[in-house]
Amino acid sequence: TSGHGSRNSQLGIFSSSEKIKDPRPLNDKAFIQQCIRQLYEFLTENGYVYSVSMKSLQAPSTKEFLKIFAFLYGFLCPSYELPGTKCEEEVPRIFKALGYPFTLSKSSMYTVGAPHTWPHIVAALVWLIDCIKIDTAMKESSPLFDDGQLWGEETEDGIKHNKLFLEYTKKCYEKFMTGADSFEEEDAELQAKLKDLYKVDASKLESLEAENKELNEQIARLEEEREREPNRLMSLKKLKASLQADVQNYKAYMSNLESHLAVLKQKSNSLDEEIGRVEQECETVKQENTRLQSIVDNQKYSVADIERINHEKNELQQTINKLTKDLEAEQQQMWNEELKYARGKEAIEAQLAEYHKLARKLKLIPKGAENSKGYDFEIKFNPEAGANCLVKYRTQVYAPLKELLNESEEEINKALNKKRHLEDTLEQLNTMKTESKNTVRMLKEEVQKLDDLHQQAVKEAEEKDKKSASELESLEKHKHLLESGVNDGLSEAMDELDAVQREYQLTVKTTTEERRKVENNLQRLLEMVATHVGSLEKHLEEENAKADREYEEFMSEDLLENIREMAEKYKRNAAQLKAPDK
Repeated sequence: TSGHGSRNSQLGIFSSSEKIKDPRPLNDKAFIQQCIRQLYEFLTENGYVYSVSMKSLQAPSTKEFLKIFAFLYGFLCPSYELPGTKCEEEVPRIFKALGYPFTLSKSSMYTVGAPHTWPHIVAALVWLIDCIKIDTAMKESSPLFDDGQLWGEETEDGIKHNKLFLEYTKKCYEKFMTGADSFEEEDAELQAKLKDLYKVDASKLESLEAENKELNEQIARLEEEREREPNRLMSLKKLKASLQADVQNYKAYMSNLESHLAVLKQKSNSLDEEIGRVEQECETVKQENTRLQSIVDNQKYSVADIERINHEKNELQQTINKLTKDLEAEQQQMWNEELKYARGKEAIEAQLAEYHKLARKLKLIPKGAENSKGYDFEIKFNPEAGANCLVKYRTQVYAPLKELLNESEEEINKALNKKRHLEDTLEQLNTMKTESKNTVRMLKEEVQKLDDLHQQAVKEAEEKDKKSASELESLEKHKHLLESGVNDGLSEAMDELDAVQREYQLTVKTTTEERRKVENNLQRLLEMVATHVGSLEKHLEEENAKADREYEEFMSEDLLENIREMAEKYKRNAAQLKAPDK
């Protein structure tokens, strides 16, 4: 903490207590191997006295790690010696003091070579190597300013380093850190030193101020012009863009003209060559005409001889033309014959190829094929052998092939007979299947009728139950009237009422039992019908007879007879109870 009136410094990079997430891929094996390689190269290049290898650096012991750390830290602090005890506290403390942005736990120093600990430690050692390289580079570099030098070298952007300004900044910052906000003394001192440095003449200050005033007025005038014409820059930019577009168009036009000029030059060169060639031919023709004219002038024949020679020449030419026509006719006829021969040969070869393809498909060739039976069915076409080159194959192929065809026809007839027999059997099975389906459908209809009958019986029983309940309710009401109005014969009426209630309960119980029996009978019948449908194909006649017998037995029973008798008895008892009331 700072003293009274001081400010907190913002120079501490890692002063924040917030934990920084390590961006390095410490889980990447390739990255860890790269770090180990950098550590190994630095140790071997800088005279590490102990033996070390890439293999030993994969999982070093704590002792080896402390030796490596002491060797590396010795570059930054040559007088440092590793303590004999509490090294697990010393190493993290030194890394923290050096400004290492990540935490090295005390427990990690006990298990340095563990797979979960070594990646973090080797990354910290590589960071320490980078610090050593930076420190070495800073020591080897020259100072910014030599003694007595006020200016440094000029940077790339044209700014010169000024020693006076750096000292001024240092003093102002130190004073600012003590709480000061004005730096008049430092400003005056800097101004005096700058005047001495630049050798400022006080007499020239007035002229400089006047010049500065003129420049400020000129700047103000330019600002006013810029405000009066705010879009001048845009118009100039548009004009510039238009001119640039024109330049591009002219460049494109010039390139087109150059390409067109090159084409015209090429055409001109070709025309010059053609003219030279024509002139040469013309010269040759002139020379030939001269030679022929000299021959004509020097010949010894008369005009009659020339006419006779020309006449003989014409006759010979006619003879040549006639013979040429005859030769062309013979050549045309020979060409037609060759075409006819080629077509015939191609047709024969195509038929033979189709024959061989079909024979291979039928497994007749080669000679040892499955269906060849030792015969050689392959035909070899040799046109050079003459017209009878295929005659021998008539006896070689035709007779065995005819025999195979007869055998195949017999097998086909047998297969057709077997197919017809199987079709008849299939038709009989389909007929039996249709009859079975009809029987099943009829049984399902009978079951549906029985189910409807059962539902009707249940419905009638429920209606009778409701009617009995309503009659019982009327009897209850009548009982209350008898109790309120008449005390005579109360015990007899109560006995009769109890008898009627018992009779009702018995009727309800009997009805329920009969309903359960009917449902059981129907359920049993449905199960028997389902079993019958499952085994219908095996025991059709037996199951039909059994179903008819069960159906007749079921239809012969009168399941509602007892219910009707009980209902009649109950009605008589109710009528007897109503009679005394009247």
